[in-house]
Amino acid sequence: MTKRFLALLLVIALFQNSFLRAEGDDEGMWLPFLVQKLNISKMQEMGLKLSAEDIYSINKGSLKDAVIALDHGSCSGELVSPEGLFLTNHHCGYGEIQAHSTVDHDYLTDGFWAMSRKEELANPDKTVSFLIRIEDVTDKINAALTATMSEDERNKTIEKLGNDIAEKAKDGTHYEASVESFFKGNNYYLFVYETFMDVRLVGAPPSSIGKYGADTDNWMWPRHTGDFSMFRIYCAPDGTPAEYSEDNVPYKPKHYFPISLKGYEKGDYAMVMGYPGSTTRYLNSWGVQQTMDNENTIRIKLRGIKQDIMSKSMDTSDKIRIQYASKYSRSSNYYKYSQGQNLGLKNLDVVAKKGTLEKELTKWIKQDPKRKVEYGEALKLVKNSVKKGNELNIANNYWLESFWLGPEVIRFSWTSFRQLSEYASSKSQDLKKELEAKKEEFFKDYYLPIDKDVFIAMMKTYQADVPAEYHPSFFTIVKNEYNNSFEKYADDLYTKSIFANEELFDNFLKKPSSDVLRNDPAFEVANAVISLYGDLQDKSDKFNSDLAKGERLFVKALLEKESNKAHYPDANSTMRVTYGSVGDYVTNGKQMPFKTNMDEYISKGKPTAPKNDEFYVHQRLIDLYNAKDYGDYAEKDGSMTVCFTTNNDITGGNSGSPVINGNGELIGIAFDGNWEAMSGDIAYEPNLQKCINVDIRFVLFVIDKYAGASHLIKEMSIVK
Repeated sequence: MTKRFLALLLVIALFQNSFLRAEGDDEGMWLPFLVQKLNISKMQEMGLKLSAEDIYSINKGSLKDAVIALDHGSCSGELVSPEGLFLTNHHCGYGEIQAHSTVDHDYLTDGFWAMSRKEELANPDKTVSFLIRIEDVTDKINAALTATMSEDERNKTIEKLGNDIAEKAKDGTHYEASVESFFKGNNYYLFVYETFMDVRLVGAPPSSIGKYGADTDNWMWPRHTGDFSMFRIYCAPDGTPAEYSEDNVPYKPKHYFPISLKGYEKGDYAMVMGYPGSTTRYLNSWGVQQTMDNENTIRIKLRGIKQDIMSKSMDTSDKIRIQYASKYSRSSNYYKYSQGQNLGLKNLDVVAKKGTLEKELTKWIKQDPKRKVEYGEALKLVKNSVKKGNELNIANNYWLESFWLGPEVIRFSWTSFRQLSEYASSKSQDLKKELEAKKEEFFKDYYLPIDKDVFIAMMKTYQADVPAEYHPSFFTIVKNEYNNSFEKYADDLYTKSIFANEELFDNFLKKPSSDVLRNDPAFEVANAVISLYGDLQDKSDKFNSDLAKGERLFVKALLEKESNKAHYPDANSTMRVTYGSVGDYVTNGKQMPFKTNMDEYISKGKPTAPKNDEFYVHQRLIDLYNAKDYGDYAEKDGSMTVCFTTNNDITGGNSGSPVINGNGELIGIAFDGNWEAMSGDIAYEPNLQKCINVDIRFVLFVIDKYAGASHLIKEMSIVK
C-alpha cells in the first residue's frame, strides 16, 4: 500500500495510449539522446542550423544544459544568463508569488522585482534539476525477464534491477538517478540528474500581465498573456547543490540561451525543449471512453463544486483571495482542460478511430501463428480489464477528487500525524520547531469556512454517487450518530480537530498527547480514507495486472507492425525535443493569425475595472503603449508583438519551456495549448494542435520598460 500511495502522490503532483507515428513534422516528443539517430536530418531540412551534439551532449555544454525541470517536472524553464537567471511561466511561479504575498505586499496584484541580489526571495522546497545524461538499459532489464513471469514477478524484477542500475550510476556523486519505463514496459532508460535546492524569486509581472485573460482566455487563441516569471539558482561556492544559505553564490551554467530580438516569420523553424508531464497516446478505445465518462466527467463535476465554494469567499476579502489564488488556479486549469478534452475526443470520433486501429492490428496478428502466440491475448486482456474494473475506476476517481484533493484537513492530518506522534512521545524541541514551521505554512493559506463547506459538499456527493461498498468507514458513524448529516459531523470535526484550528494545534504543541492525536476527528477521517484507498487498490490489482500486460503486448505488437517508422514514447516528465514551425491555424473554418500585438491587448482591456479583473490593464502599460515606448523590442514596423503560435507538440509540464529558433536562440516561452486540441494528449491531430507562446521581446519589454529592471537585461546575451 505504501508504494501504491507514493505512486498516487507522484501522479497528483505531476498531474497528471493512440499509437505514435512520425507522420507530420509537428508531431513527436522525442528523447534528446536519440535525435541524432531519428530526427536530425529532418530538423536541419526544416531550418535547424545546429548539430545533434549541440542539442544533447555529455561531453560539452549543449542546449539540454540550459533547460531545467522545476520541482522534478511540474514545469520547465530556461537559463538566460551566466549568473543562474532563468525564465519560466508566471503560472509556474504562481505558488511562490502567492506564498510571498500579503495584503500589504500583494505581489500577485502588483508584481515583484528584485532590484538587487539581496532582494531576491528564497523558496523552501523549490528545486531545479538538470539532465546530466540518458542511457538505454533495455537489454539489461530484458535479460532478467522471462515469458513465464507473472506481472507481479516481472514488476519486482524490473524494480530491483532498475534500482541497482540507478544506485550504481549515482555512486560517488551527488546526482540523482532513476530508470524509467517507456512504450508501456517495452523499453527502459536510465536518467541522471543534478538537482539544486536554493531557488530564489527574482521577478514577476502583476497578474494583470502574467495571467491576462485568466480563466476566460485559458486554452484559447488569440492570447495576450505575458506568462513569465524569473528565478535565480544559487549553489555552494564550489558549484555544487546546497540548501539555502547566505554564503551561496549564483550558479554558473554549462550553457544558457542567447536571446533573439530578430523576430520570426511564418514558416520559420521552431523547437521546444522541456519536460512534458503525461500523454496517453497508446490508450485503447475502451480506455478513451473510460477517460471521458469517468476521469474527466468526475473531475468537471467535483472541481466545479469546489471552485464555486472557493470563489464566493475569495470575492469577499483580499486576504482570502490571496490565500486561495494558487489553489483555485491549479484546480480550474484542469477543470477547463477536461471539458475541452471531452469535446475534442467526441468531435474527432477518437473511440471509433481507435477501434479501427485495434481491428487492423488484430488482423495483422492473426496472419502469423507466432504473432498469435505472443500477442493474441493482448486486446482481450485490455478490454476485459477496463470493462470489469470500471466500477472501481469510478470509485478511485471520486476518491481522488473528493478526499485527497478535497478538504485540506484530510491531507494535512495524514501527512502530519507521524511527526506529531513522534513529538508526543519524544518531546523533541527540534521536532517541535519543524512542526511549528509546518503549521505556519499550512494555516497561512487556510480559511476554515471554505474547507468546511468543501468537506460537506464532497462527502455528500461521494455518498450519493459511489456505491456503498466503496464508502469510507466514518460514513457509518455519520449515518448512525449524526442522522446522516454531514453538516452536524463537520460542526464537530472543525470545532474539535487540531488540524482545522491553529489555536488547538498550538495547544497540542505546548501539551502533546498521543491520546488526543489518535482520537482527533480529522485524523480519524484521514485514516478511514487511506484505508479505503488500500482496499480499492487491492480490489483493482487483478484488473490492473491484466491491463498492464495487455497494454505492453499491444504496444509491442504495434511497434513490430510499424517497424519501418520512427516512434516516440508517451511523455512521462522526462526531457523531450519537439520541432516544427511558426504558423497560423484554422478554427471553425476561420484562419487565425499567428501573432497578437499590443493594439489588441489594449483594446481588449478594462483599465477602469478592479485590479483583479481578468482584463485589467495597468495605467503604466497604457502610457507605454500610447507613447509607443517599446525600446529595442518592437517589430520593424513599430508594433509590439505579445504572443505567437507554433505547431510544436507539447503538453502539461512543458509550461515554461524555451521556444528556440534554428540558431539555438530563445524567441519565446511556451505556456499553453489551444482549446480545439485538448484531445491531443490522447490523440494527436496535426491540423489542430498549436503551441501558444509569449514572445521573448514582450518579456524583455515588461522587464525593462515596464518594471525598470534593466539590470536583469544586462545579464543576458542579446542578439539583434
